[in-house]
This record gives sequence, structure tokens and C-alpha cells, in this order.
Amino acid sequence: MKVFRTLPPSTRRNFFFLFLTGLCFWVSLTVLLPTLPLYIESLGANQQQVGLVMGSFAIGLLLLRGILGQWADRRSRKLVIQIGAIAVALAPFGYLTIPSLPILVVIRALHGISVAGMTTGYSTLVVELSPKEKRGELLGAMMLVLPMGMTLGPVLGGYIVEFAGYSVLFIVSGILGIFATIFASQIREVARSPSDLTRKKPLVALNSLARSLLKTFILTRSSELLQGRELRTPALTMLSVGIIFGTVTTFLPAFIRDSGANLNPGLFYLASALADFTVRGNVGRASDRFGRGIFVTGSLLAYLLAMIILINANTVPEFIIAGMAEGIGRSSLLTAMVALVADRSSASQQGQAFALCIGGFDLGLALGGPFFGSFAAFLNYRGIFSGAAIVALMAIGLFLTQSSKNISHSFRFATGRSKDIYALENHV
Repeated sequence: MKVFRTLPPSTRRNFFFLFLTGLCFWVSLTVLLPTLPLYIESLGANQQQVGLVMGSFAIGLLLLRGILGQWADRRSRKLVIQIGAIAVALAPFGYLTIPSLPILVVIRALHGISVAGMTTGYSTLVVELSPKEKRGELLGAMMLVLPMGMTLGPVLGGYIVEFAGYSVLFIVSGILGIFATIFASQIREVARSPSDLTRKKPLVALNSLARSLLKTFILTRSSELLQGRELRTPALTMLSVGIIFGTVTTFLPAFIRDSGANLNPGLFYLASALADFTVRGNVGRASDRFGRGIFVTGSLLAYLLAMIILINANTVPEFIIAGMAEGIGRSSLLTAMVALVADRSSASQQGQAFALCIGGFDLGLALGGPFFGSFAAFLNYRGIFSGAAIVALMAIGLFLTQSSKNISHSFRFATGRSKDIYALENHV
């Protein structure tokens, strides 16, 4: 892309290795999207237990994203990315060697640390490396690693299981994580002044880490950031989408199988990723020009459409169209929301702000599968996706009425007719 040609060679080099890191990371993670729920089911789990194991992924996210956000601000974005890469490399070997449901809950929670590290460190480092006037465009370009990973990963995972089995699947996922770790080591980061944590003796540092973990868990560090609508509404919006996404990833593979549609579940994610890939770069650039609000609103409408289609889906084309709608929603939401949070937070707080708002998604991811799984005996899959559609509708109402200082201004901002008064450059 032309925008990269305007950057210094050292910055282009960092973006290159950062992109390779993200691509290997997301392929490693997404080969498991259409396959892990069915693997858990093959061990004798019912739908409630599948939801519990899949939802435990978010435990690692919830516990450590806040801490890793602080580390990204105070210590090193690169370190946080490396933590994520190492976690994504190790977890698949755990699935391979310990096929026990209680242990899988623990391994799945540890796997969640990977996304906590990668998304927090990756986003903040891209923002740090990007000129302010090109921030949205570069975020859109660099975050293409997600749709590219989802283009390759789910389909690859489905076919690996079909032709080689789960053991080969987990080995491939782990090797891709190792490559992500190697590429992350090549990133050159601007040195930061040592934080209090790095200067402390080991036992004191460990105590500080434990206290930070407790504070993160009970959200005391986040309370100040949540007091205003600036970040509270984005966090709640991300919570809603997390519930929807957690529901889809938990129940979609079995739903497709039981529907009688002759479809590799990975092809749903392929359709999603191709739609994501098509619109993501344009969303970043357009949001720089037209504002972030209209693209967040559009993304929520796309999620609502995807759930409505899934409620009625019986054929391959219907599942594919639902996947495309979900991909459009995800691409618009992530690109616009990351830029929105960056606009509303200072450089010294961006890591914590990203951790807080994306942490809303993490909480939703933790709740979606177990919550709807607990009703699996009373609801069929279509009923579960009806519940997800209601969550999407509530998120639309929230953002249209609570994204700015009052309902009127919120509606104008959410529909692209007013500037973001909470953006630091517009705040008076």
C-alpha cells in the first residue's frame, strides 16, 4: 500500500515483522475455530460442557489483559506481543497431550492469554508507529492479519481434521505459534524508561504483580476509566459483540453439522474472512474522513443481520451469506473501535484503554457460550441464535443513545453527522 512507502525504512521493517507475527498467530488460533468444539464433543462433552470449555478461553483474557495493557504502556509493547505468541504456541500441545475435560478448561484459559497479549500489544504498537493523520488507514491495513488468518486457518483446520486427524491439527497450530514467536523477536522497539516494576527486587516485583492481578480482576484500576461515557459505552458495546461471537464460535460447527448442510464449518469462517478482508482497509481510511461512529453502528447492524440469517439457515448459501455479514461486522467494528479508543485516550493510557474496551469483548466471550449452553436443553440452535440477535439489537440501542454526551448528540455521532466530542483533539 502507498501509505507504507511514506514511512522511514526502520518503521517499515517493524511493520513487516509485526505483520508476519500477527499472520502466523491468527492462523495458529483460527485453525481451531471450526474444529475445537467438535473435538471437545468427541471427548464425551454435552453442549453445556462445550460452552464451558470454549468460554474458559476468556478467563486468561480477563485476568491478564489489564496487566498486559499496563506493561504495554510502561515496559514494552514487544514484550506483550511475545507473551501472546508464546502462549499460542504452547496451548495446542496441551490439547494434544492431555485430553481431559477439567484440564482442557485450564489449558483453554491459558490459551486466552495469547489473545490478551497479541491484541493489546499489536494494536498499541501499530498506533505508536503510525503518524496521527494516517492512524486509521495504517490500523486498517495492519489489522488485515485477522481476516487473512481467518481466510486460511478455519478451512485449513477443517481439512486437516478430515484427512489427518486432531493430532496433526494441534501440531500444525503449535508450529505456527512458534513461527509467530520468532518473528516477534525481530521487532525493534524504541527503548522505554524502566518502570517501577522492573526496578524492584524479585519478591517485591512478584508481590506487585499479584496485587495488580487482583486489582485488574475486580476492575478497581478500570473504575476511573469507566466513570465517563468515553470508554464505558465502547466497553459495553464490545461486551455485547463478545457475547455474540462467543455464541457463534461455540455452537456454529455443531449447528452446521446437525442442519444437514454439506458444509465444512471452516467455509463459514472463510466467507467471513473474505468479507472482512474486502472492507477492512477501506473502513480505516473512511473512518479518518467520516468519523468512527457510523462504522461502529454499521458493524452492529451487520451482526444483527448475520444472526437473523442464521436463525433461518438451512442451506450452504444461507450459511455463507451469514458468514459474510459477520465478517463485515467484525472488520468494521474492530477497525473503527480501536481508532475510536485511540482518539479518546492519551498516549500514556492507550494500552490500558485498549485493554479495558477489548476486555469488554473478552467478558462477553466468556459469558456467551456458557450462558446459552446452559439453556441448550430447552433451546435448539435457532433459539440460541435468536438470543444472540436480541443482544445485537440491544447493542445498537446502546450505541445510538449513549456514545456521546446526550441522546441527541449520541445519535448524530453514531450516524456520522457529528464529530466525536470525546476525541482529545476535539475536546474542550
